[in-house]
Amino acid sequence: MTAHPRGESPDPAAEDHEAVEDAVAQAADTPGTPDEGGAGSAEGPDDGAGSAEGPDDGAGSAEGPDDGAGSAEGPDDGAEGAQDLEQAPGAPASAAPALSEAEAELAAQRELRERIEQRKAGKEAPIAAGTKLSGPAADLLAAVRAVESGEKPGTAFFDSPASAPAPRRAAPAAAPARPSPAPEQRAHRAASPEAAASVAEVLAEGGAPGALAGPAAARLGEGAAGVLRDDPWQLLSVPGVRPEQADGFARALLGAGCGPDDERRTAALVGWLLERAALRGHTAMDADEVRTALAGFAVTDPGEAVQQAAAEGVVLVFQDDGADDGATELEGAEEAEEAGETPEDGTRGDEEPVTVLLGLDRYALAEESLADGLARLVNTCEKGADWTEAAAAAPSPSAGELIRAAATAGLVAHSGGETARAEPAALVAAAHGLGLRALGTTHSEDGRSRLAAAVGDPGSAVTLSALLSGEAGPGRDADGAFALDVLVVLDAPQLDVETAAMLVESLADGTRLILSGDPGVLGSAGAGRVFADVIAARACPHVVSRTPDPGPIGELVSGIGAGELAQVEAPGKEVVIVPVRDAGEAVHRTVQLVADSVPRAIGVPSSDTQVITVGHGGSAGTTALNAALKQRLNPGPGRFGGFDPGDRVVHVPSPGRAVPGSVVSADAEGLHLDCAGTPVVVPQDRVETSVRHGWALSAHQAAGMRWPAAVVVLPGDAAQGLSRPWVYTAFSRGERHLSVVHGVDQALPRAVAEVPAQERTTRLRPLLEALPTPDAS
Repeated sequence: MTAHPRGESPDPAAEDHEAVEDAVAQAADTPGTPDEGGAGSAEGPDDGAGSAEGPDDGAGSAEGPDDGAGSAEGPDDGAEGAQDLEQAPGAPASAAPALSEAEAELAAQRELRERIEQRKAGKEAPIAAGTKLSGPAADLLAAVRAVESGEKPGTAFFDSPASAPAPRRAAPAAAPARPSPAPEQRAHRAASPEAAASVAEVLAEGGAPGALAGPAAARLGEGAAGVLRDDPWQLLSVPGVRPEQADGFARALLGAGCGPDDERRTAALVGWLLERAALRGHTAMDADEVRTALAGFAVTDPGEAVQQAAAEGVVLVFQDDGADDGATELEGAEEAEEAGETPEDGTRGDEEPVTVLLGLDRYALAEESLADGLARLVNTCEKGADWTEAAAAAPSPSAGELIRAAATAGLVAHSGGETARAEPAALVAAAHGLGLRALGTTHSEDGRSRLAAAVGDPGSAVTLSALLSGEAGPGRDADGAFALDVLVVLDAPQLDVETAAMLVESLADGTRLILSGDPGVLGSAGAGRVFADVIAARACPHVVSRTPDPGPIGELVSGIGAGELAQVEAPGKEVVIVPVRDAGEAVHRTVQLVADSVPRAIGVPSSDTQVITVGHGGSAGTTALNAALKQRLNPGPGRFGGFDPGDRVVHVPSPGRAVPGSVVSADAEGLHLDCAGTPVVVPQDRVETSVRHGWALSAHQAAGMRWPAAVVVLPGDAAQGLSRPWVYTAFSRGERHLSVVHGVDQALPRAVAEVPAQERTTRLRPLLEALPTPDAS
């Protein structure tokens, strides 16, 4: 297979179209692998929200924007006919990067799991969650409650005790299942009309949009109107509200009585900064970064503002230096530094550098609970199990190695590509053969069906969301634990820390947990990097599959994972490159590929071809592409809130979940969807925010799913949204065929070689490293 010739790319600012066309003319009519490309951040810049894989300076994005869709150039059915796959001339043109929609899609994370209530402001009752915690998690919860009640100052550092967690009593083998509400039901609490009306009055007084009344009332509770009147900066807790907007609202309500150093303002800003960091995947934030950000918002004394926020219980303070004494106060550390007792590099004398982290209680408790629970599984596992015969009968050496590891450990990590998913499937089948209660979970319904087929038992796999909600799986016993001996979690990189904590807390003592996934794909939509932290902490055996993904696509993706965009031979047109000059041509070629070229040349129908692009906004984002694809594949007036029967859609019932489906009908009850054979009704008030057309998805939405054919669209304005994990994820979604609509020139190989996964600040790894090994317990 041939690729683009190497050489200098045209200056995007110069827009030298003749030079561009001359350079691309050599690559036209040639299927192959893109060989030149550029660097950028993970999934597209944002105004500060960003994503799990985005940059860490307040920009970055998980899914790209939705507020600048741009106009799409639809298919040209006139003079220019559809071209074959190998006939796609064109070249890239640069444009402004698309903005992110991560904040809008991830903002409901606060209500997703009701384990931890809102922080001190607006709370009248103590936190109800955590009654089953033990060890450091219980200690931390007690400390949080002490701060909120005023018994202790909130400026104390917390570290992790080195003692082993107390084992939890093993759950009985069988008991009646106890249902729990689905995550999406918990995530979308609606405020009463009376509360929303009261909030609307306060918003009107402050000149804020009335559309914020419902979200503000849902976020702040029935007393939201009083909360906003007393502390107008609480408006920052509503998704989409920025500090300058909250400042204007506060000035309108409080007049000259408010200023940039108002304690209510600084406390709200600290919480807002940490919430924004969580949208980028961080569970904690360096205190120095918080102070710097506060200074950018005209706060006169950022250090004092952080102290005050900690004292009020807005944030927790953590010392990450490996020291045993976790009682050092933030204020004392700052005073010591000012007095010259602490060097400027953050060290204490000859000691190692000290990092001070700030975190929200919900993530701190989740990480403490998760570390405690994982240690419990490790320490309570039966070490002497003999699975020798099952390992010997495994279909591959890597599968046998995984079975042997699971026989002797309560926690096992397993990594590999798409083909390696057969190994955890073999483990589930082997556990069944041993008479054990084993189950596999996946991120998506598509992954569930593939796992069930590999095991050979339809009941052997469920989606993780269905397991946690009680919609599927073995149910829970009287203690709330799943009736399982072995649980395999596939697509583990998509596991955020709160979901992981909920899952592990639901496992009885002695249960074996296997976390399996591809380390090269994009991380979770929520905060945390559970899979990577478990592997990095060496908290358990790690089985690395030796089974490669086959074919040209597998070879291409394997090279991307190693940081190289290699040329691969594709005699059957498994990989095809379609160069384009601009975003309009990218949309046009994409429609041609999906509607005509791929079905005709590859034999994959349009319904089995998935388009993947960098973001939702922009002239070639998902919004523009879906508009053009609908016009070609299922034209209609959009009489059901923009949708027609037969439209291909994606339903987002909760943050991080994307469920493909198609529109069936609509009535007063809502929009009726068919999601992989399961009927789903989306209420009318949820359609606009949770249903999109689904011919084109972002890479984050496509994670955990595969299609016979994938068309990856890279317009010129997508260059800054590319990274190695993004390219790896997008290019690996096609099973038989991959088309790349290529308009980013040299940005693509540079992104693969030079832009790895964005680091996330978390506390799980050091928490796991501080725990004793099973032999020491």
